[in-house]
Amino acid sequence: MREKIYPGPLTTPMILASILTAILLWTAGCTAGRTYTLITIADARSQPAQVIDVGDAGDSPGDLLVFDQPLRDVDMQEIGTNSGVCIRTRPAHSFQCQWTLTLENGTITVAGREFDTGTSLISIIGGTGDYAGISGVMESTNNNDGTFTQTLRYKHK
Repeated sequence: MREKIYPGPLTTPMILASILTAILLWTAGCTAGRTYTLITIADARSQPAQVIDVGDAGDSPGDLLVFDQPLRDVDMQEIGTNSGVCIRTRPAHSFQCQWTLTLENGTITVAGREFDTGTSLISIIGGTGDYAGISGVMESTNNNDGTFTQTLRYKHK
């Protein structure tokens, strides 16, 4: 027969340490799961992307789009730049793109497939400044007026 061992009475320091541990775990759990949202408007009206026709004439695989355009907030106030490059992978359908949103407090770099119409889901692959350690997804929607609404949903590490 085994003898039962009891740890003895709980002391005030043990109780306080347990409470502090619970608070720290709860706080870490609350901030780790927080998702932020940033909505920007890429404005290609005044500075449209430059098309570099590669290979077959017209819309064909390998064609490039190069752009450096104003980035605006939802009130259409300029907040930075939207700059990058896209390679045509499927004519009249989609490009493979990589670009950087440059803001006053840092940059956000995204990469992925952008469709000619509708909404595209683009990976957020990194950032600098206030956006260092960023990860998430950007929804890019062509507004058919020379602007693109970019809704970023992200977390910090």
